[in-house]
Amino acid sequence: MTSDGMTRITATALVEFATEILARVGLSPDDARVAGATIVESDLSGADGHGIFRLPQYVRRIRAGGINAAANIHIAAEAPASAVIDGDNGLGHLVLFRATELAIEKAQACGSAWIGIRGGNHAGAASVWAARMLPHDMIGLYLAVGSANHMAPLGGIERLLSTNPIAIAVPTQDEPPVVLDMATTVAAYGKVKMAAQRGETMPEGWMIDLEGKPLTDPKRAEEGLLVPAGGYKGYALAFLFGLLAGTLNDAAFGADVVDFNKDDITKTNTGQAVLAISLARFGDATAFKRRVDAIVRQMRNSARMPGIEAIHIPGEGRHAARQERQKSGIPIPAPLLAVLDKLAADLGVAALPR
Repeated sequence: MTSDGMTRITATALVEFATEILARVGLSPDDARVAGATIVESDLSGADGHGIFRLPQYVRRIRAGGINAAANIHIAAEAPASAVIDGDNGLGHLVLFRATELAIEKAQACGSAWIGIRGGNHAGAASVWAARMLPHDMIGLYLAVGSANHMAPLGGIERLLSTNPIAIAVPTQDEPPVVLDMATTVAAYGKVKMAAQRGETMPEGWMIDLEGKPLTDPKRAEEGLLVPAGGYKGYALAFLFGLLAGTLNDAAFGADVVDFNKDDITKTNTGQAVLAISLARFGDATAFKRRVDAIVRQMRNSARMPGIEAIHIPGEGRHAARQERQKSGIPIPAPLLAVLDKLAADLGVAALPR
């Protein structure tokens, strides 16, 4: 255990653990392996609230029937450069893995491809899915309807909107990939849940109560609302992303969203969308990536305000986290480790190595 109370566990060990856990609750060996690897991708990216932290919740919903462990993930509608995938209420990571594969395949043939999803579930960090296009010299985009409503229309108090995230990944030649991964709220709800598990308070600005006053106790989160990022702009983005990722695909949005934190039985019908854009259809891919490198360096090396040590580029933190965690392991806080140990004992799986 490190001085900050964390236990460092290798990504390989976490993938093996998640894979075995998921196989014990009914996933096929191949599906369990894909799901385990993509769950841990969130941890490697530094998105701790979306990775192994969520495994007990996924298991709970699978065992209760809220997620279909043997889903028939299939194409419900298709055109040369688009498709709708029906996830058959499968684990979100498996549905998105299929959707991103199809997006890449279609973009290779058509130049770009938009894949909508219905019948899905929570699928971890948004950047995991946008970044799947990077090795193929493609720009990736991901949109989702969040898996529980914790935000109201601007000025309202009724929870009709979720964090509705967006991720965009742009390839580079020598610089770290440019990757945006953001909720349309100031903070993702996973961060609220992690703060509650760790016994921490939230910064002012994450949540407000129903009178608009700051709410900093994560254990009282049900009494409040997440704050939209940028005020009316975050609200408008959450609304539009919900239409594109949810309503367009006949997936849940607004009052139809099921709170998967509270309800382990009801199908969530989570909606998502992925877009892949092939660089080759816009010219030489290597030349584009070098141009992106040049712009990154312009931004990073531009004049700074007094007291500012560095100008950062979207995706730098994710890249640094991946490098550090692949080398030193993924930090697991003691409360989460205790939960994972209990999960292992309940399912007869070996505990994570210390």
